[in-house]
Amino acid sequence: MKAILGRKMGMTSVFAEDGTLYPVTVVEVLPNVVTQVKTLEKDGYVAVQVGYEEKKESRANKAEKGIAKKANTVPHYVSKELRGDEMGGYQLGDTLKADMFQNGDIVDVIGTSKGHGYSGTIKRWHMHIGPKGHGSGYHRGQGSFANNGRYNHGVMPGKHMSGHHGNKSATLLNLLVVKVDAEKGYILIKGGLPGAKKSIVTIRSAVKTVKNKEAVKSLINRVPAPEVKEEAPAVAPEASAE
Repeated sequence: MKAILGRKMGMTSVFAEDGTLYPVTVVEVLPNVVTQVKTLEKDGYVAVQVGYEEKKESRANKAEKGIAKKANTVPHYVSKELRGDEMGGYQLGDTLKADMFQNGDIVDVIGTSKGHGYSGTIKRWHMHIGPKGHGSGYHRGQGSFANNGRYNHGVMPGKHMSGHHGNKSATLLNLLVVKVDAEKGYILIKGGLPGAKKSIVTIRSAVKTVKNKEAVKSLINRVPAPEVKEEAPAVAPEASAE
């Protein structure tokens, strides 16, 4: 399994060769610099810590400066560990680019869902609303807190109540990579992704098998072909006259 960090920029649409319209999310993928290497012998697991989006040294703290100095790079705004069996061959200072994924790959995307602030139970947990008549004493309440004598000294853990809604880690599985452009630094992924615009997402290889393999194969065959620039044919040098 391999993984890389990116920034969700928004959604657009592209056309396949057969005219099919694909809704895609544009993920900006700047070079991920390896700032720490976790080994099985020393740390008990294999992973690499990468930095995303360079930061001015004057804005970094001492810890960030020390990590960057060991990796012979500059401090970064985002640091995150990426695990996987394919992440063990990197050294300090190496860069991970978008071309580690190819057109037609099936990936998982991990992001932070949008936060909705403090929300009631109707919105947060989709509870049923009470009678709307003026004589009703219950409209949008949280329901009964009775515990049937099992937990009389407090509220049972896990009780659905009003509170902070959203702003949690969310993962979408088995998404199709429509196009990868390492030179311009972006990846197009079919469909929507979790999180708000400009939020950081993690793209990794799919960890679960695809149930409908035939449908995925048909999608891969219809993925837009990458742009190929035609190169001028090489001209043989003229033979020198003797």
